[in-house]
Amino acid sequence: MKTQTKKIICDANEAVARIAHKTNEVCAIYPITPASPMGEHAEVYSANGEKNIWENIPKIVEMQSEGGAAGAVHGSLQGGALTTTFTASQGLLLMIPNMYKIAGELLPTVIHVAARTIATHALSIFGDHSDVMATRQTGFSMLFGNSVQEAHDMALISQVATLKSRIPFLNIFDGFRTSHEISKIDAIPDEVIKAMMPENNILDHLNRGLNPDNPVIRGTSQNPDVFFQAREAANTYYNAVPEIVQGVMDDFYNHTGRSYKLFDYIGAPDAERIIIIMGSGAGAVTEAIDKMVGDGEKVGAIFVRLFRPFSIEHIMKMIPKSVTKIAVLDRTKEPGSIGDPLYLDIVSAFVEYGKAMPSIIGGRYGLSSKEFTPSMVKGIYDELLKSKPKNHFTIGINDDVTFTSLEFNPEYRIKKETINCMFYGLGSDGTVGGNKNSIKIIGQTTDNYVQGYFVYDSKKAGAQTISHLRFGPKPISSTYLIDTADFIACHQFNFVENYDIAKDLKQGGTFLLNSPYSKDEVWDKLPKTLQERIVNKSLKFYVIDATKVAFEAKLGKRTNTILQTCFFAISGVLPKDEAIDKIKEAIVKSYSHKGDKVVQMNFNAVDKALENLYEVHYSNKITSTKEFSTAMSGNMPEFVQRVLGVILEGRGDELPVSAFPVDGTFPTGTTKYEKSGIADIIPIWDGEDICTQCNKCVMICPHAAIRSKVVTNLELSDSPSGLKHVPAKGRPFNAKEESYLLQVSPEDCTGCDLCVAVCPAISKEDPDFKAINMHNKIENAEVENENWDYFNELPYYDRKELSITNVKGSQFLEPLFEFSGACSGCGETPYIKLITQLYGDSMIVANATGCSSIYGGNLPTTPYTKNAAGRGPAWANSLFEDNAEYGLGMRLALSKKQELALDLLQNVELLVGSDIVDAIINNKETNETEKETKLADIAKLKVVLKTLNDADAKKLLSLTSYLRRQLVWIFGGDGWAYDIGYGGLDHVLASGEDINVLVMDTHVYSNTGGQASKSTPIGASAKFAISGKRTQRKDVALQAISYGNVYVAQIAIGAKDLQTLKAIEEAVAYPGPSIIIAYSHCGEHGYDLKDGATQQVKAVDSGFWPLFRFNPENPKGKKFKVDSKAPSIPIEDFMYNEARFTRVVKDNPEIAKELLVKAQQGVEEKWEKLELYQGI
Repeated sequence: MKTQTKKIICDANEAVARIAHKTNEVCAIYPITPASPMGEHAEVYSANGEKNIWENIPKIVEMQSEGGAAGAVHGSLQGGALTTTFTASQGLLLMIPNMYKIAGELLPTVIHVAARTIATHALSIFGDHSDVMATRQTGFSMLFGNSVQEAHDMALISQVATLKSRIPFLNIFDGFRTSHEISKIDAIPDEVIKAMMPENNILDHLNRGLNPDNPVIRGTSQNPDVFFQAREAANTYYNAVPEIVQGVMDDFYNHTGRSYKLFDYIGAPDAERIIIIMGSGAGAVTEAIDKMVGDGEKVGAIFVRLFRPFSIEHIMKMIPKSVTKIAVLDRTKEPGSIGDPLYLDIVSAFVEYGKAMPSIIGGRYGLSSKEFTPSMVKGIYDELLKSKPKNHFTIGINDDVTFTSLEFNPEYRIKKETINCMFYGLGSDGTVGGNKNSIKIIGQTTDNYVQGYFVYDSKKAGAQTISHLRFGPKPISSTYLIDTADFIACHQFNFVENYDIAKDLKQGGTFLLNSPYSKDEVWDKLPKTLQERIVNKSLKFYVIDATKVAFEAKLGKRTNTILQTCFFAISGVLPKDEAIDKIKEAIVKSYSHKGDKVVQMNFNAVDKALENLYEVHYSNKITSTKEFSTAMSGNMPEFVQRVLGVILEGRGDELPVSAFPVDGTFPTGTTKYEKSGIADIIPIWDGEDICTQCNKCVMICPHAAIRSKVVTNLELSDSPSGLKHVPAKGRPFNAKEESYLLQVSPEDCTGCDLCVAVCPAISKEDPDFKAINMHNKIENAEVENENWDYFNELPYYDRKELSITNVKGSQFLEPLFEFSGACSGCGETPYIKLITQLYGDSMIVANATGCSSIYGGNLPTTPYTKNAAGRGPAWANSLFEDNAEYGLGMRLALSKKQELALDLLQNVELLVGSDIVDAIINNKETNETEKETKLADIAKLKVVLKTLNDADAKKLLSLTSYLRRQLVWIFGGDGWAYDIGYGGLDHVLASGEDINVLVMDTHVYSNTGGQASKSTPIGASAKFAISGKRTQRKDVALQAISYGNVYVAQIAIGAKDLQTLKAIEEAVAYPGPSIIIAYSHCGEHGYDLKDGATQQVKAVDSGFWPLFRFNPENPKGKKFKVDSKAPSIPIEDFMYNEARFTRVVKDNPEIAKELLVKAQQGVEEKWEKLELYQGI
């Protein structure tokens, strides 16, 4: 009997987590994009006291890795508990060993998978089936859901089926396209869950749990005489799965009215051409079939739900007898195989069934969330009309190398019954969050079905985001991006200067622009193409200066609430007053944990938004001659212009296969061509007369957007009139002949304000005026851009003459890490920038997956760059878990090549002369002069080697770069170093190899959204520890010291920049392993990052983050040095400036009080340990 259901609005991650939490007792979790929110939801449910269907609160435990999570799941299952986990991509692969064991032992469980691309030539966080296809031999059943509703339903169906069959299941849905799509669905009521869950099978599972009252042994070691037979013993269990699953689906239909089959058919009953597909691509197929069948075409499709075990009998019954041609679509690539997985299964099915085989072709689509649209589906059906359709095809790309791609008509359209809206924003500006609220408001307030999907790249912050919102009277199956919009809002004015924002607006649509220009000024500021779009399409055009409103409402840079209000005010989706009430309800829900003051500030912003929203009454006259700005500027190499520039313009889909390197190798130094210009306010050096030339602003800048130079006055003879310079102070400069300059790049600055915050030069007359101050960018951009262009061409000071052991001198060095895509105010990047200033021309970097790999190596442009001699950091990323080992491998290879080069050098000594050989071997490169001399000597050697007809000389010619010192650095965050990669890190530190490790410690998994790591401090709220972490943070630094032969430092650049500099220089000088733990403020901490340096000072002063160095080369009694003073302020003075701590106070004052006491005790105990260490 069908049960009355409630509509809910959520994405698939939440939809699945609801069921998993209701039907399990234990969840072992670990964060990985895009599956992390499932674990986060489950953890919040338990933290809030929500119970499963047995009135028990599930135990949620975060592990150190996905392998650890799988091990915990395995153990919990053996203990007889109902247990689950959530994962994706590389995380799923780390579970494979345990998956074989779980399946082999017939342990019922469901692993919920937001299917994601496996890293190959590059990492991708987006969706396809390459991860789950790597597990199809494990023995897990594999069930696919095609939508948010189906992911929700399959979560329950798989849970019931695993208990009935004893075969473990993967509940699979597409990463991002389904996992992050917000939709209105029918929630499964608790009474249905209770009715369907098989209590007798649950009791059986409990009774099979390991128990000393009924002891058994499992996991034995078997020999060749019996293993084979034992492996076949479970065959009947797998044979039974298809009928069990279908039975559960039938039962589910009886309860909910939603019908599923193992293989569902849609389309003409007498179809001649069909597509077979699984996953979210079914949405586009459904829409294409609806139109094509309506147009009289005999087409259909089969949607695969149960992929393993694959039931030949069930699928054959679903294929119409009239079918003559089949296209099988796989969302994965298996290089070297004769076909991709589903294709091979379908071909095999026909052979084994003995049925006459139609023409079957296979094709790939949608890798890494590549768009898959009804027009592409139509192209595939059209291909099937050919007498010899192309087999092993691709769709949606232009393969001009192996010519696999099919042609299709991108203008093919289907009839729409939805209202479509698009919102262009900037990562971390609140646009995505605001639109998530909007789609929920529309769905909850009207009878409309809704869909929200959000496009952003891996960087998440600082890059363009596009929100796609659809709503209409019927369920929405459009699993692709909007191409014709009723409403478009552009939340960043500079986007209209760079992109054709209005091209997708329909005739008579509405365009909302966040503009610093008034309704009377804005028209003449628009590019010509945009004016033409507005006029030709008769668009309704509105503007608001949301940035100004946000500033006046004290909301900082977050304009989302204001622009969300404008959307409802002019779209007519809801009555205005009702919409405003709903927005304010959403504000309370979203911001109440930050306090009533923040809520009231947002309320005020809503009211002010309506007062500042204006319609632009434009004439039909095109007044602009301005073209769109190019995505890149400067003297670009051909590849950068032809490939990376196209990607940056948002046209990467247009690039053919031949455009790309075959092995994922890309040039460095490309961010300098991208001028994102995202800052509204920028620092300007307008207090040059009070400037102390300390260079602290240069050192703290996260993006290397502000720099200083000292040049001769002669070199400034033709400088722009607006370029300020003053006599250079201090050694080695000549104040009479040399000038100091400090300049910002307006288009590379992110407006974080850190430089101004750390500036110590304060005017005596005006305490709010410093040597450097923030100013409106629009008013100053022209002058400051001219200044930057000139400044950038000035030479850097001779490295040999600078004193680079102090902050001032080091900051005259050229940074070889610049203009990254890191968050505005990032606390990690200043450390990387500093290291590249000191050693960038001689370093190799192994970078753990995480924030630093995303802002360090995310296409299209990358921040590691080269100096004038063409030298710079060589950078590579492998995975998350193996970074330490990866870096060690680099060190081993480097050492071997250096050894070979030296051997060959000595072999050719008689040919090249002893003087040059001795000079190279004896030069230890301990300073910049020696480094320069070594490079010159190597250059001389190469000249001689080229003249020699000798085998060793020819070999040495290709190895001369290894005759100079090269460094291996391992970069990563605390999630890597403290958790998933700790075992490898520990091994590297114990290896004795000359290798340097930088851990940028944000105390959370920043890149995946702020989940707790073992570095998360006691009392802090983080995902997976939402009610406050109960244990003290792990101390990797003191653990490393215990080896005795590892250089160790704990640093904080915002608190004591000179100590940071010394630690890095000592680590490099130490001829063995070194590790530096660097305090890195982060947006996840919950405060304005312009105060990041100030908070670092408080972290040090409170004793939370003591600064110290341990150098094994120093004499006994002087190896360990504490660089900070004893705690001088209570820990709460540090903690309660950050929302991660105050959130716990608000939610549970008693627990917060208890944790504060423990935090203070932890500080005192830590300081006692440090005092003991000072004697070693």
